Amino acid sequence: MAMEAAKPRLRVRINDSYVKVARLVAGLGIATVCEGALCPNIFTCWGEGTATFMIMGDTCTRGCRFCYVKKGVPEPLDPLEPYKVALAVDALGLDYVTLTSVDRDDLPDGGASHFAATVRAIKRLRPDTIVEALIPDFQGVEEHVRLVAASGLEVLAHNIETVERLTPLVRDRRAGYRQSLRVLEIAKEEGVVTKSSILLGLGEDKSEVIEAMRDLRSVGVDILVLSQYYRPSRKQLPVAKRYSLSEFRELAEKGIRMGFAYVVAHPLARTSFKAKEAYLAAVRRVEAEGGGRRA
Repeated sequence: MAMEAAKPRLRVRINDSYVKVARLVAGLGIATVCEGALCPNIFTCWGEGTATFMIMGDTCTRGCRFCYVKKGVPEPLDPLEPYKVALAVDALGLDYVTLTSVDRDDLPDGGASHFAATVRAIKRLRPDTIVEALIPDFQGVEEHVRLVAASGLEVLAHNIETVERLTPLVRDRRAGYRQSLRVLEIAKEEGVVTKSSILLGLGEDKSEVIEAMRDLRSVGVDILVLSQYYRPSRKQLPVAKRYSLSEFRELAEKGIRMGFAYVVAHPLARTSFKAKEAYLAAVRRVEAEGGGRRA
């Protein structure tokens, strides 16, 4: 029987950095996934002067059943958005920035060129800033994935979200488990660090989670994020199980043994949580193996 997991209580501390980020993104009219997806880490990340910028609007063309982001018909792209995001990154003095987006199946390339333009705009203003992009699947079109992966970023993330069996239930019908694995495989072929995330508590068996982890390693994924699914509202799927901290630790240990360079495993973890730390761990592994900067 499905049960609703109680959300852990958070001690919130709003400092000057949080206020600075909040005012800046509001003033530039930039959306953040921190707000749009009700991320539980918003006060921590914004309090440290970092944010995950959600480009291409706040309205998604897909209807994944776990996600709180608004669905519907999106507004046209803002051609100045890449520059606005770059200005925000520069104003905040970020040395690591994460970009993500809603799905834009209404666009010919799914927004791949807009993603690439945003990465390039950031690099023009702050060449040393490490850029991570958490991308949609671009309907599995290889050239669109490669366009973003080759845009100058360091990390490309794409989430499989759940185990293969539950994918048709949890994700939009246009998404696919094998399609997402192929997206990550294409990105790895471009020589970037790759990352993916699995939400736990949607009805999967632990053996299925381990199998999904193996699938991610089979396409060369470097960084794995495991987090607890919390139901954002009654419109989304109910929570089937609440994982204990010991279960998260167990899965993290298995992930390291499988060969992931870094595993973030915690109930409140999200894809961009501890992003810089995870990237640096991946780079250290590559350097130890005699490679270059990218994994």
